Amino acid sequence: MSEPRQLRVHALFRLPELTELPGVAAISRGDTATIDEIHYDTDDLRLFRWGVVLTRRQGGPDKGWRCAFPAEGFDGADDELIFPDSKEVPAELRELLHPLTREQVLCPVAHLRTERTAYELADESAEPVLALLDDTVSILDGKHVAARFREIELVPLNPDAARGPLAQVVGDALQSLGAAPSVTTRAATALGPRASAPPDVVESEAVLPEDPAGDAVRAHLAKHIRRFLVQDVRVRRDLPDSVHQMRVAARRIRSGLRGFGPLVDAEWSKHLRDELGWIAGELGAVRDTEVMIERLDERAADLPPDESDLAQTAVDRALSVRISDARAHALGALRSERHHRLLVALVEAAADPKLTESARRSCTEALPPLVDKTWRRLAKDVDQLHLDSPAHPWHETRIAAKKARYSAEAVEPVFGRPAKDLVKALEQVTEILGDHQDAHVAQMTLKSLAAEPGMDAPTGFALGLLYALEVDYEMGLRRDFQRLWPKIVKSRTDNPLT
Repeated sequence: MSEPRQLRVHALFRLPELTELPGVAAISRGDTATIDEIHYDTDDLRLFRWGVVLTRRQGGPDKGWRCAFPAEGFDGADDELIFPDSKEVPAELRELLHPLTREQVLCPVAHLRTERTAYELADESAEPVLALLDDTVSILDGKHVAARFREIELVPLNPDAARGPLAQVVGDALQSLGAAPSVTTRAATALGPRASAPPDVVESEAVLPEDPAGDAVRAHLAKHIRRFLVQDVRVRRDLPDSVHQMRVAARRIRSGLRGFGPLVDAEWSKHLRDELGWIAGELGAVRDTEVMIERLDERAADLPPDESDLAQTAVDRALSVRISDARAHALGALRSERHHRLLVALVEAAADPKLTESARRSCTEALPPLVDKTWRRLAKDVDQLHLDSPAHPWHETRIAAKKARYSAEAVEPVFGRPAKDLVKALEQVTEILGDHQDAHVAQMTLKSLAAEPGMDAPTGFALGLLYALEVDYEMGLRRDFQRLWPKIVKSRTDNPLT
């Protein structure tokens, strides 16, 4: 369904003769309905300031609880969740929204009563294609009406462009008679000026090279803490890629704290890094299993048909159980008091990170040496790698590469092109080394599956073939990396940050 269009009109506004408008063949009017909509939020409107609207609707055919998420940030399969009507906020909703509400309770913050007259407009096919909702909205303060306004909403019932742009035609006709596009939502109108306040984690303004380095720290933390909170909500909704993105946000916060080391309080930083490492670890089994299922299913397609089917069936059967158990474990961690304390600490860190005196120095002076430090560590690890090295030093090099990449990403908004070029170069490194690590883990996974009790010979043979593919792939990645690394070194030499 297409997006609705809201227009404000005065109380005495009269609708035009809609059947006289081009493309409108017929119109039907429904009965006037009364809809009570109670908005729930924290006392400081935390949900609304994040763009999340939680309501309990009474009256009309769609009564119940509705939680609407903004189009950007919280994107998922559904932008609105609907729950059956109940006197209290459903426990599932409270738990889902906890990363945003935290210690605050959800309570009624606004009560809107709408007298709605609905019209359906049909085109030449005689099928309804546009709903016109004529609403008189009262903002209630107890039993008293604190304010009242009238709004007309146009809701296309069919997005098919072939049916004609009726919403535009009708909208233009209404505006020609004095209707004006709504500049605020109904909820914002009811909640008043507090509704326009920013969320409790806001991305910072651009940081310039001459600005204090502490500003870069604050900007980096706010950006990724905001993403961490959003992804926490998405993980609880079990949305695609949410676990991965939440772990990425955690890694970027940790890496930033570590990379900005001299600029932040050591004890404070270590505590946050430790707690972020804990929750990332709790989520790790879910992500690792997701990656492994996708990877091994893809690899199995390269086997002969019979072996491919056997290998894929064995992988999917075993790992689907693992991922279900891993998700239950991860959700338990997200619901824990320990995670709650982490959420509170992160929001505080975004607003007021504990900086040292060194953070008063300019970005130009303070930041390049920190990026250089992570680069030197990576280069040292690479120098110790060989084609026949065991998996562990390759894994350690991958970790060093990720730290170097995240360090460069943290200063990219400050230094622009040179930092961006370094990030792109290091992305190539982390991609190859990440794929290398996945290949190694895949081998270990296949060995464990093949050793499970009751494994039959044909399936074990198929898993062995899949194992051999991963071994070859791992060695190919090592050769690719050795060819790539000299180019990365040259790129780093040619593009210093200052």
